[in-house]
Amino acid sequence: MIEAIHLKKSYGNARGIRDITFSIARGEVVGLLGPNGAGKSTTIRILTGYMPADSGTAKIAGFDTLTHSIQARRHVGYLPESVPLYPELRVEEYLRYRADLKDVPRRERSSRVDQAIERCQLTPVRKRLAGHLSKGYRQRLGLAGALVANPPVLILDEPTVGLDPTQVFEMRSLVRELSVDRTILVSSHILPEIEAVCSRVLVVNDGRLVADDSIHRLLSGFGDRSRVRIAVRRADAELEPRLRGIDGVEEVVQEAGAEGGDRRWRVEVRAGVDAREAIHAAILTGGGVPVEIVSVRASLEEVFGSLVRHEAVSSASGAGAA
Repeated sequence: MIEAIHLKKSYGNARGIRDITFSIARGEVVGLLGPNGAGKSTTIRILTGYMPADSGTAKIAGFDTLTHSIQARRHVGYLPESVPLYPELRVEEYLRYRADLKDVPRRERSSRVDQAIERCQLTPVRKRLAGHLSKGYRQRLGLAGALVANPPVLILDEPTVGLDPTQVFEMRSLVRELSVDRTILVSSHILPEIEAVCSRVLVVNDGRLVADDSIHRLLSGFGDRSRVRIAVRRADAELEPRLRGIDGVEEVVQEAGAEGGDRRWRVEVRAGVDAREAIHAAILTGGGVPVEIVSVRASLEEVFGSLVRHEAVSSASGAGAA
């Protein structure tokens, strides 16, 4: 339903994106991650037809966003980070206007507006001026505008920015509900947001796609690592060297938060290796008491930070070699 094929875009001497390629199938909810200036907004603008790529192809529901722009736009609903509303229009008036812009057949406009109002829980404010809405209701109205033509594809740019915790929860629930019968691309800086609603993530950094994988695989250690967290009472001075000597252990990091004489470590282990029994033996060898030995998964924040740092180091090394 969404395709980006070798997309490139520059702004004068500044490069926006370089050779971005991915596809999103019908019914998927995919997160788009990246630091500021990484190329997320450029990618979204190309996919939604707001700007052309310098080269490459973007398609929505099989329609090229450049050569078949109108057909592509009819199949996509877009919620930008800053929702462009007309403050002098009432909620239902604004949605009728959006339905008209989207070429919704005249005989269907009232029902489509009613459906969008109901789905986005705007009934209490349907007669209110858009300029008098709270931030949460403005976001809902923007989403209703994206939905009013009933598109099969939604692209949401920072859908929960500025919302309070209750509004964030409601927006997450709505996105999950919408994912039942739509393909959704969500761009957000709020990583727990992506983890809550998406099953797969695209990570962009410095204009490149540096990861495209399921959240489950990324959180399991990028496909090449797992993690064990341990707490030890009466740990001897040689415990860390013994842990590092265990087959499959790639990194041992002492963590803060010791309690009552316990000391804690994070042990990074090669994927496919269950080192817990060997870790237990290493603790007992020095007379320590294993208080906790538990396999854990990395957070999405840790995964994202590691990917971005690794890409930055690789880019710097490449530049130095050149």
